[in-house]
Amino acid sequence: MSEDPELEALKRQRLMQLQQQAKEQEIQKEIEIRRQQILRAALTPEARERLNNIKMARPEYATILENQIIQLAQANQLRQPITDEQLKLMLKHITERRRESKIIFKKR
Repeated sequence: MSEDPELEALKRQRLMQLQQQAKEQEIQKEIEIRRQQILRAALTPEARERLNNIKMARPEYATILENQIIQLAQANQLRQPITDEQLKLMLKHITERRRESKIIFKKR
């Protein structure tokens, strides 16, 4: 008893989709591992701890900080690991820019 050719085609298509998803997940996993390696090398232990705390409280700020740190590291602009104090300054600049960009409407 042979299976329906249409069913076989659907099975092959689904298998290809699953393989593609697995490849994409593997690539994302590798990218995240690389990001963590760069951050580990670019931050002092105290700064890493603060970044993890920021990630829990304000994930959007943590992502911005991580991207900035990775860009600095990839451009070879870091002579030494970023300290906790330097990370605080970076965070302060980010939060100030966010506050400046808010639009406030007043009722008349």
